[in-house]
Amino acid sequence: MLNDGRTAEITRLCTDGTSNACSFLYRVCVRVARAMGYERVLTYTLDDESGASLRGAAFAVTRKTKAESWNRPARNRTDKHPTQHKLRWEAR
Repeated sequence: MLNDGRTAEITRLCTDGTSNACSFLYRVCVRVARAMGYERVLTYTLDDESGASLRGAAFAVTRKTKAESWNRPARNRTDKHPTQHKLRWEAR
């Protein structure tokens, strides 16, 4: 529903543990996405994660999502990911 051509989603980041690396990478992703013409940049965390790197990168929580499975009667799936509430973060 957010695939509108104006919204970019950050799905993964990986670092070697260097201090502030996650916040730095989030800000770089936002800069690149905006340079490519995207108006919104968002990502998700599990609701029990702190979000410190996202706050440090000037993201804010905009929504708490429902905990749902990808499994549907017409689309049988086995969940291999956490099916708990998530927080949507959006770059300011």
